Amino acid sequence: MTPGRVASTLKLVDFASHFFGVPEETIMNFVEEDRTGRKSNTPIPVMPRWQDAILEQEIPEGASVLDLGCGQGELLSRLIETRSVRGQGIELDPEAVASCIARGVPVIQSDLDEGLRGFSDESFDLVVLEETLQTLRRPMGILEEMLRVGRKCAVSFPNFAFWKVWVDFALRGRMPVTGTLPYEWHDSPNVHLFTYRDFADWAEKSGVTMSGVFVLSEGRVDRYRDVDDFRGEEMLVFVEKSIWPSGCTSSG
Repeated sequence: MTPGRVASTLKLVDFASHFFGVPEETIMNFVEEDRTGRKSNTPIPVMPRWQDAILEQEIPEGASVLDLGCGQGELLSRLIETRSVRGQGIELDPEAVASCIARGVPVIQSDLDEGLRGFSDESFDLVVLEETLQTLRRPMGILEEMLRVGRKCAVSFPNFAFWKVWVDFALRGRMPVTGTLPYEWHDSPNVHLFTYRDFADWAEKSGVTMSGVFVLSEGRVDRYRDVDDFRGEEMLVFVEKSIWPSGCTSSG
């Protein structure tokens, strides 16, 4: 790195530290890390589904739950066993569907971009969509369908305003690669990039209440605070159709 580039980097690190409220040492350590997957063959560790623990606490005994993009059915299997829920999964991948069946999890093989036409209005207490919204061709369509068939919905997604994303763009000039965004630019399934604030704007314009927001930040999970706009790596948001006039929301 040339002296001029070093000086520019230090200025940007100082700015980022003050703007995001992150220690300079933490940012410099991130900047100096090898680009895992570019400079070595060691894959970046993918974060486990931290949201599941919150969902298992929040979902009441005997509730009806629709899990969209349910994967191999791990969450529904636990909920059926420990919370006696009436569970239904939807999954596109045939191998994952087979795993659900082996677990005894009711599952339908279907493409979420085709909607939820087979389900009637308010037929589930909770509809879950984990880490999938940003991969869909029609994200607004599935959000509308979730609010139609569910009395309450839980949506999790990576926050593209996370400070490490900004640093990757500004200081490395590369697309971000993190624990919740473990893909290279050429193999990423993420087709709609958005931030927590973008999601909150949609909720306000759509008359949707955000009844609870949880944040994954530096490996810890907590309820949302204003500083988490940039420090939150991933969000879990509970939403429901607002009983208040359009434009009134709650951030939990």
